[in-house]
Amino acid sequence: MTKNNTLLLYVNDVPESIAFYEKMLEQQPVEQSASFALFILSSGLALALWDKKEVQPVPTIMAGGCELGFKLNDAADIDRLHQEWCDKGVKIALARMNAGFGRSFMALDPDGHRLRFYTIGQV
Repeated sequence: MTKNNTLLLYVNDVPESIAFYEKMLEQQPVEQSASFALFILSSGLALALWDKKEVQPVPTIMAGGCELGFKLNDAADIDRLHQEWCDKGVKIALARMNAGFGRSFMALDPDGHRLRFYTIGQV
């Protein structure tokens, strides 16, 4: 079975997306070119940004059809990060709230990819 896993996001502007994720993840990509960038998240999952014009076969759905979830430790972390991202000018699609599974909020990257931050069972 595979040892490393990568989530690929198709983007319109790789440099713009790199700048967004560098700022939000507070880290640099481990690999990058004009049409691609790769970040390694603290969980070990690789997050790749790929110029949509380079992808074969051509994608039929670009953004908003799924979510990238980031599990945080507790509700206080949700509230802190929500405020931090608001202060950085990130578009918030869903303000922090208590859901059936825990506390959550959702932000959007420059292409409209949904980034959900959540806790389980803590509100």
